[in-house]
Amino acid sequence: MMSRTFQRLAMAGILAGAGIVLAVGPAAAGNKPSQPAKTVPVRLLSLNDFHGNLEPPTGSSGRMVDETGATVEAGGAAYVATYLKQLSDKNTLKVAQGDLIGASPLLSAAYHDEPSVEFLGKVGVTASAVGNHEFDEGYGELRRIMYGGCHSVDGCSPAGPWKGAKYAYLGANVIFKGSNGTARKAEQEALAALSGQTGGQSTGSLRALLKGYGIPALPPVAIRWINGVPIGFIGLVTQTTPNIVTSEGIKDLQFIDEVKAANVASKLLKLVGVKAQVVLVHEGDQVTAGQSPDACSAQPGAGNRIATQVDPEIDMILSGHSHQAYLCKVTDPSGGTRLYSQGGSFGRVITKVDFQVDVRTRDVVRSSVVADNQVVTRTVTPDPEIAAFVQTWKDRVAPVANKPIGKITADIPNAASPSGESPLGNLIADGQLASAKTGGNAQIALMNPGGVRASLTYTGSPAGEGDGVVTYGEAFTVQPFNNLVQVVTLTGAQLKTVLEQQFTGGPNAQPFTKILQPSSNLTYTYSTSAAWGSKVSNIKIDGAAVTDAQSIRVAANNFLVGGGDAFAGFKDGTNLWSGPLDIDAFAAYFAANPSITPPVPNHITVVP
Repeated sequence: MMSRTFQRLAMAGILAGAGIVLAVGPAAAGNKPSQPAKTVPVRLLSLNDFHGNLEPPTGSSGRMVDETGATVEAGGAAYVATYLKQLSDKNTLKVAQGDLIGASPLLSAAYHDEPSVEFLGKVGVTASAVGNHEFDEGYGELRRIMYGGCHSVDGCSPAGPWKGAKYAYLGANVIFKGSNGTARKAEQEALAALSGQTGGQSTGSLRALLKGYGIPALPPVAIRWINGVPIGFIGLVTQTTPNIVTSEGIKDLQFIDEVKAANVASKLLKLVGVKAQVVLVHEGDQVTAGQSPDACSAQPGAGNRIATQVDPEIDMILSGHSHQAYLCKVTDPSGGTRLYSQGGSFGRVITKVDFQVDVRTRDVVRSSVVADNQVVTRTVTPDPEIAAFVQTWKDRVAPVANKPIGKITADIPNAASPSGESPLGNLIADGQLASAKTGGNAQIALMNPGGVRASLTYTGSPAGEGDGVVTYGEAFTVQPFNNLVQVVTLTGAQLKTVLEQQFTGGPNAQPFTKILQPSSNLTYTYSTSAAWGSKVSNIKIDGAAVTDAQSIRVAANNFLVGGGDAFAGFKDGTNLWSGPLDIDAFAAYFAANPSITPPVPNHITVVP
């Protein structure tokens, strides 16, 4: 049992792990009422998977199905800020579920996402789970984002020395692997923080308390007071993080089971008297497409497992990672019901959760929980302060955008040839294949045509880079979505199914023909008149015929791998590998091939 002295210390915010304190915030606006009340109201506003989208996201990433079933333009920091102001009252706390940064547009990524973290602080986010993308540049860079300092390679941004995030990043299931290096230092810092304030409790006893759990690399929990009651937030990140980020940056870390870590964190909160408990988890589920964001359309998977198995003391689970929107009620291990939700991605949805807390028990009255996924439409007036903030960073990023990355000998258009492939689509696929050979063992690559947003033109731009020079900004305009290059294993038969899914008339309900852009080593034939399922034939890789049973490592962006654009066959892929951002793969291909001639789009043969 934890000593009374240690309980007081925990409540005050001292927690083992890298000298990090348990984040305990001051009472928010809306203090304890002067007259006793049976319950007090609390409102949570949450975001997930913002991915640095300060400007309104474009293409499919900037559209959302609303509550009426209509598809609307959504997202953008200035619009998020407007909605947060409209939805906030004196009972409000703002939280998030990770991937707030990483895989970001150039505007944010050029400055290691400092602009996005500053924006989230400006709008009042108080705590967030870490997502896998928070580790894209490694644990050390995440600590810099959290606590401040200039980037170790690029130095300070134009805004000056970075002061750190105004909100707490949480990760209860992120612990150090061993008792050496950074972990040993963190343990010493934690013990030193506690040693003089434990009322005689020995260092050995404190070390024993740490042993069963490990040394946290991040604060596991945050406590925020609102209307005289404490709300405890538990942060979790998908335990698959080591499989989808660069291993070197997290080599000292272990990502343990989310349920196990949540239960430990829940017990800590309970020991210090915090019974109103909310999990912020960067893990979620896929949905049935086309549903209202308020529907319970989630298909039970990794997120549902967490939501149904974590300790019954936990009152609700706000999720992320899968970029979907849903509001569900699930059953906890004791048979009670609790909220399980997610709010899309890229700032297109804000999840609003209203509930009452019993002032005597300090626990959530679960029957009072009401949730709503508010689509962030662009029909409202954008917040002028945040709009000006974003414009400042747009002006600052201009030199980065104008940096040359390579040369072309002529225009490389994105217009489709009669077969449906384009020179630029072929070029992007070749770049993705090159980026995924090492590590992903990719053999071919396929690119969705809708992701090729503009042509590359030979004539120089007004920025003055000169004819034939491709700038980073121009390359980013071609591929503005910051998708990851991923690789999955498909059989030859499964690859044929994916290629059949380019055409209408199949069970995947492709609304119109969408020809995937092939890497130059993939060829095949399709018939315009053949029935669906028999349209594609003569598939070859490097000139060798593909058999139904052979295994093929196929590179594509994460949008396609997730079944986007009705290419459901990609979801049958196995042995997922995640590589660089598509824009980084594109830039690297230019660096390796400094003078590029437009590819000839002749890899697909069309017959009647």
